[in-house]
Amino acid sequence: MEKPGNSGAQTAAAVFFDHVARRILTRHAAPDLRGSVVLLPNYHVAQPMARALMRAAQVPALLLPQMVTLNEWAQGVALDAPLTADSQRHALLYQHLRKQQWFEQADLWGMTRELLKLFDELTYALDELPADAEAFAGAVQQAYQARQNSTLQLEARLVFELWHAMQSDAELDAARAYQQRLAQLAQQAGKPLFVLRSSDWDALEQRFLDEYARRAPLEVFDMREMDAQWAGLLREQDGDLRAQHMPPLAGRLQFFGAISLEQEARAAAMQVRLWLNAGERDIAVVAQDRVAARRMRALLERAEVLVADETGWTFATLSVSTVLDRWLSALQSDFYHHDLLDLLKSPFIFADLAAAERKAAVYQLEQLLRKHGVVAGLEKFVALAEHEAVLRQPLVRLRQAAALLDPDKRKSLAEWLDALHQSLQLLSIDIGLQQDEAGAQLLQALAAWRQELAHDAGRYRFAEWRRWLAQQLDTQTYQDTGIDSTVRFTHLAATRWRTFDAVLLLGCDADHLPGMADGGRWFNDAVRSSLNLPTRSNHAVRQRDDLLALLAMNDCVLVTWQKDRNGEQGLLSPYLAMLRDLHQLVYGDDLGETQLPVYLAAEDARSVDMALAMQPAPDVAAERVPASVSISAYNSLVACPYQFYARHILKLNELDEVQESIEKRDYGERVHEILQRFHQRYPQVGGQVVADMEAALRRISEEVFADLLQQDFEARAWLARWFRSVSAYLDWQAQNEAQGWRYAEAESAFDWQLEGVRLRGRIDRLDVREHEKMVLDYKTLSDQVLRNKLREPGEDVQLACYAYAHEAADAAFISIENGKVKRVEPAVDVPQLAQLNAERLVQVMGRLRDGAGMPANGIDAVCGYCEMRGVCRKGEWS
Repeated sequence: MEKPGNSGAQTAAAVFFDHVARRILTRHAAPDLRGSVVLLPNYHVAQPMARALMRAAQVPALLLPQMVTLNEWAQGVALDAPLTADSQRHALLYQHLRKQQWFEQADLWGMTRELLKLFDELTYALDELPADAEAFAGAVQQAYQARQNSTLQLEARLVFELWHAMQSDAELDAARAYQQRLAQLAQQAGKPLFVLRSSDWDALEQRFLDEYARRAPLEVFDMREMDAQWAGLLREQDGDLRAQHMPPLAGRLQFFGAISLEQEARAAAMQVRLWLNAGERDIAVVAQDRVAARRMRALLERAEVLVADETGWTFATLSVSTVLDRWLSALQSDFYHHDLLDLLKSPFIFADLAAAERKAAVYQLEQLLRKHGVVAGLEKFVALAEHEAVLRQPLVRLRQAAALLDPDKRKSLAEWLDALHQSLQLLSIDIGLQQDEAGAQLLQALAAWRQELAHDAGRYRFAEWRRWLAQQLDTQTYQDTGIDSTVRFTHLAATRWRTFDAVLLLGCDADHLPGMADGGRWFNDAVRSSLNLPTRSNHAVRQRDDLLALLAMNDCVLVTWQKDRNGEQGLLSPYLAMLRDLHQLVYGDDLGETQLPVYLAAEDARSVDMALAMQPAPDVAAERVPASVSISAYNSLVACPYQFYARHILKLNELDEVQESIEKRDYGERVHEILQRFHQRYPQVGGQVVADMEAALRRISEEVFADLLQQDFEARAWLARWFRSVSAYLDWQAQNEAQGWRYAEAESAFDWQLEGVRLRGRIDRLDVREHEKMVLDYKTLSDQVLRNKLREPGEDVQLACYAYAHEAADAAFISIENGKVKRVEPAVDVPQLAQLNAERLVQVMGRLRDGAGMPANGIDAVCGYCEMRGVCRKGEWS
């Protein structure tokens, strides 16, 4: 939106500040105004207030009044009683709830957090303002006795009685301290007090104003009462809507409805850039939707526009906390391999080592894990790394750090934190965190909690402490103070009495404005209403008043929201929708923004369109063509030349996953080994007692499966599956021998030199009959699947190459599945098929050396199981 100019914004704000300044000067004559106190909603208001006083006083120099926020003013009052940290209160209440065993299956830390918030609100809601511990105890007892006579629902009574019980401690919590400081401020009242506000205050703060007014002059400047144009807007009224005195908002307020999150973020970032280009130097982004704010910030930073953030982010959302979570997750899961690798890939761990060493250690560990298939267990990993110098030392340090945080022990919160601190030192995570501003603040927070909880005697399991830590990280806020920018993110409450060159209200849909107060999971508005505490409706009214004050103080505001969310209609905030509709009704203008779509379209037109992906068909230099190929590589070349190129020339083979359970491939390998061992002991079954042969085969099977049976219960199911085929296999073997075939050898490797290429592989079994040879390949697949593999001669090269390598006249798959054993043979002449396959390999490899391309031409059946599909990008060009 176009900016109407700075003078309008300055004039709108100056009207309010000048009114306040004139009232202050009626109490005190210039130039000395130090006898008054001005209560500000935030310190950003101090400068425009001072300028207004200078304008009104019309003197060359002025001694300003004390200008302070209520919280800062209260903090200047000294108290005799010690303060209890919130972390201590959490621990005490948690122990009490755990002891009572009222909520065994509940998240007690979450409930504790919610209860303490309600306790503070109950303290604030007292009908009087006690100035000391004795008066406070009397006020609590009086409220308790009065409430005992009323009917409270069970949840409300639980909250009330727990609050009453928690007030017996002589130490002050933050709410009681604030309450007593305000009481003492009220008792010491002597200076005239001028208060700036735009919405209702909490009951405690309002009682402070009432007490202060009894002792000294007090004047409140409420934005809702200072401007008749805005005072009645958005409030329930009878009669015609036109009766509401709607000010003309054209040029001051505009709306942009986006069709997606991305468009909203782009439009918001574009508008900020337009404002900056127009010379605006104080731009506020009031972010209602934090997801849209993240995306908008990324777009601005891409355009080299930094953003200051007044709201901050909880530590739980920052990467510096991720390393703690990874470390504790690895510890709790007995170093499950995924958790361990995630931990070692963190940029904060082992910060005392060179980056190259850390990467080498992670690479070595990944190779060992996939080679040996170890799923978890730090001691197993240490043993595997016995001869890996780069990897062993980090694993030993992990073992030493893990010994400090034994998950089987019970410790106090401070002891757990101390153990965590020592483990971070052993792993040099503390060094890594110190090098990051957010990390340094995180370490400071951990140290502060450790100190606050030093005298807490409660004992906690590892899992309890970890949930406590996660909650603490979710409540502690990090603010980046290193960015000073003219563009700032803020929240609605922080805009009270503030003026900006331009304001962007981001994400103002009905789900985010009015936003929900943190009502919690356990105690809803019914409980709060029963306890006479503010409800969500009170929170919504405060947001409405703050919104109106923002619009009254600023003359350049753009509202964005998503009018289309994944195909569903998104609604504008009801407050803003009423303003827009009322303006349309009165002035015939819906305040729609029309220029941003033009700018976004121009930006799209300037973007570079990437060429559509095309079917790849790379070629390589002759020296890069492999001089030796395996049977599986030859099969890959036939199935899809590009697959062969990616796997065997670029060597992009995926790392094998660490197997956590037995798969069909493992089952097939064990069956191969069983039959190899069996036939080495019993080359012939004919003439043997069938029962003895079956017993021997079962015994060998149990030997081969022994290690799997120890580590995976599912192995018993796979063994039982094989046992169903034992009798059928012995019957088939007897029939095979009856046809004159005799077992000769198994697992025999070959490496044949062809013209320009070597062919290598290993056959499962070779049988002979006088001068004839037959190669056999065991398959734990149905006979129909195997027939399909052999339907097109030359599509599957396995049997043909085996036959060629051993000069065999016959070749067959042996199907072992579902208690059946069948021989599946090619439908064509095997020697001829073998010769043709060898010749084809020689010709194709020759063409590759001559520069022929390797197109991605695999059929869907091949592509469906190909790990290189993302490399050839078939989905974009097919």
